[in-house]
Amino acid sequence: MEQLSVVSVVIPMRNEARSIGACLDSVLAQDYPAEHLEVIVVDGDSGDDSAAVLRRYGTRVRVLRNPSRIVPTAMNIGIRAARGAIVARVDAHTVLAPDYIRIGVETLQRTGADNVGGPMYCVGGGGWGDAVALAMSSRFGIGAYFHFATDDREVDTVYMGMYPRAVFERVGLFDEELVRNQDDELNYRLRKAGGRIFLTTRMRSRYQNRQSLRALRRQFFQYGMWKIRVLQKHPRQMSIRQFVPPLFVLGVLATAVLAPWSATAAWLCLAAAGAYAVALSAATAMVARRDGWRRAASLVVVFAIMHCSWGAGFLAGALRFASRWLSDGPQPPRLPAAVAARAHTPSDVETLPGTMRVQGEGL
Repeated sequence: MEQLSVVSVVIPMRNEARSIGACLDSVLAQDYPAEHLEVIVVDGDSGDDSAAVLRRYGTRVRVLRNPSRIVPTAMNIGIRAARGAIVARVDAHTVLAPDYIRIGVETLQRTGADNVGGPMYCVGGGGWGDAVALAMSSRFGIGAYFHFATDDREVDTVYMGMYPRAVFERVGLFDEELVRNQDDELNYRLRKAGGRIFLTTRMRSRYQNRQSLRALRRQFFQYGMWKIRVLQKHPRQMSIRQFVPPLFVLGVLATAVLAPWSATAAWLCLAAAGAYAVALSAATAMVARRDGWRRAASLVVVFAIMHCSWGAGFLAGALRFASRWLSDGPQPPRLPAAVAARAHTPSDVETLPGTMRVQGEGL
């Protein structure tokens, strides 16, 4: 009988009192053997009731502190502390299907991939939240395949991700400079080093998306802004479609400013806005025909906020990080061989305790 690998689930979080309980419940309810599953929550000095929620789980969950309070440092803290031969990232806003971990391990073994994951199924909640969920599951909203995946295939990136621990020794850990887009950057380095990323629709999870326009605007502005740092470090990581939102925002702003003095600029501004309005209407109609027209008006607003916020963030990032075009900046940290050697081998899997010690720093 093939020996099961130990899987270390790493959950980065900060101020997630409303969602971390459901997330942990789903992780602890996996049909993967509990003695081969380690659960690590890396808390970014939460200021809400997250600590009280975590204490309910006692020794079933290992809690570490992340004083930097951002996702890449949380992931690196968790990976360094992990004991498993496989590391699975799980976000605090996500609820896993009971077979998620088992199918992930089977997919790694079957495909020989270096990272596997599933689609991002968004869960709304309320008027705007439902519209955001529909928009994020549309090709017009976000281009990454995992947002609307229907078939198993090799991809550029996946939602969350499950990695053999050796991957981090080979290509390094998450880039701690990147507040956003750190998973895309890591997966690019992985593919550049010859690694393979595989998406299977059998790895099912539900993601609680943003439920207000303000939160959505901030999220996509940050995505756009930090994409500049990824571009500066890895120019070939960008696809043509990712340049469309900032070029559109820049074009509309520039022609709108010049319009009072130039009829040509005025017509160009109207033409760009009109072309976008046609595309926006067509995309909204396609989604509404499938999911109902009740959210059509909200979808128009949500699509526009996603695209314009991403584009504006990209332009803001170009200004904010203007001095870094000729420098790669800090490099991702490495996973030392001594730490990597701590991963469990089949011979010592049986000695792994079924529960983990709780570390209470920052809680």
